[in-house]
Amino acid sequence: MAVTPHADDADALPAHAVAGPDALGLRGARRWPERVDRDWAFGGSTGAGTTVCVVDSGVDATHPLVGGVERAVAVTAADDETHVDPDETGDVCGHGTACAGIIRSVAPDCAIVSVRVLGEGFVGSGPALIEGLRWAVDQGFDVINMSLSTTKERFVADLHALTDAAYFRRSLIVASAHNMPVRSYPWRFASVVSVASHDIADPLAYLRNPDPPVEFYARGVDVDVAWAGGSTLRASGNSFATPHIAGICALIRSKHPDLTPPEVKTLLGLTATNAEDAG
Repeated sequence: MAVTPHADDADALPAHAVAGPDALGLRGARRWPERVDRDWAFGGSTGAGTTVCVVDSGVDATHPLVGGVERAVAVTAADDETHVDPDETGDVCGHGTACAGIIRSVAPDCAIVSVRVLGEGFVGSGPALIEGLRWAVDQGFDVINMSLSTTKERFVADLHALTDAAYFRRSLIVASAHNMPVRSYPWRFASVVSVASHDIADPLAYLRNPDPPVEFYARGVDVDVAWAGGSTLRASGNSFATPHIAGICALIRSKHPDLTPPEVKTLLGLTATNAEDAG
C-alpha cells in the first residue's frame, strides 16, 4: 500500500481527487427502471445517430447489404512507419464487408466507417492493427467492431492501453474471440465486450457467459453474409458473431447515448436471451 504524507500542506488533495463542491456537482449514473428489458434497452431503435467503425479488411461500400460507408481509411506499415490514408481500394478479401453487412442488418440507420488493416489473404501486421485501432479510438466512435486479433505478445501492452483509452473515452470496443483455442488479443481484455459464436438462427439471440473471458455468445454459425464483389456466401466463425453484438450495441447507444461502456455491457447481460429474473 502506498502512503503519501502531506506534512507541509495538510489541506492538499491527492492527485485525481475531487473537492467537496465539485464532488457534489458530479453527474451520477442514470437510474434504470424497475424492470430492465429489451424494449427499454433498444426497442424502436434503428441505430440512428451512432457510428460503428469496422477495423478489418476494408468494406465494399457499393455492396447492397452494406448500404454505403461514411468514411474509409487504410493503414499501411513499412520500415517502422505507419500511415493512415483515404482508402481508395475498399475490401481486399470480403471479411470486412461481411461484418459491415451484419451490422447494417441489425442497426440499419447507423453510420459505418471502415479502417482497413488487413490485406489480401487476411494478412496483416501488428503495427498496422495498433495504428488502425489508435486512429479509431482518437475519432471517438460509438462502437468499434474488431473481428480480428493477434497472438503476438509484443503487441499486448499497446493494445491494452488503447482498449483502456477507448473505455475511458466512451468508445465501446466489441472484439472477437479467436476461432482456435489460443491466447490472442484484444478480446481477452476486460475493457472490451468479448464475443464468440452460438448456432441459434435468431440474429437477436445473444447469451451471457457466466465464465469469461468470452462474455457473450451471438449468432456465428452458418450465417449468410455479404462478400467481395457484391456476392454473398454462408460462413461460420466468431468474426460473424461479433458484428451482431456490435449492431445491438449501436441500437442501445442510439436510444441511450449517455450510457458508458460498462453500463452498456451490464445492459447486454440484463437483456440476454438467458437472463434470469431476480429471485
